[in-house]
Amino acid sequence: MSAQELDSDHPTGVGSRILASSIALFAAIATLIAFDIMGDYRSGIEPGHVLFEGTIMAFALAGVVIMWLQFRAVHLRARQLSADLEVARREAQRFREEAHEALRGLGEAIDNQFTRWSLSPAEREIGLLLLKGLSHKEVAELRSTTETTIRQQALAVYRKSGLRSRVELSAFFLEDLLLPVAQR
Repeated sequence: MSAQELDSDHPTGVGSRILASSIALFAAIATLIAFDIMGDYRSGIEPGHVLFEGTIMAFALAGVVIMWLQFRAVHLRARQLSADLEVARREAQRFREEAHEALRGLGEAIDNQFTRWSLSPAEREIGLLLLKGLSHKEVAELRSTTETTIRQQALAVYRKSGLRSRVELSAFFLEDLLLPVAQR
């Protein structure tokens, strides 16, 4: 069992301990009943009573077997999920690395276009924040300024770029990215 599975905050860790405790309890009950049956048999207790206790012991043993099978199934599933999670983590890391290069190129292209439009540093920042989807109010809060100032700077970005709105600004940079692969 891995350290993560033993961790009390990990769902399979808590469940595994509860299931293991239940298995141990049922096994102890079955063992105690077995000793009682042997004592009763040696003492000559009537066969019906011994048979009744034997049935109870059989149920306890069946409980041990059923819980053990569940215990194994939980651990096999936890191992599979852990392996699947590791594969997903590796794929996500690979995607981040690949996307990082593409995004760096996109960032450079946006920066170059902002230079061609002669945007001031504040206008460049406003342009980027608008491209990220922030509202004028959110940009104002982020930059510790008024929403009116942000609106004026956004209008300057649109005027210098020859565009009319945030939608056109976004479309200017995203249009080629959204083409089918064959047309890129």
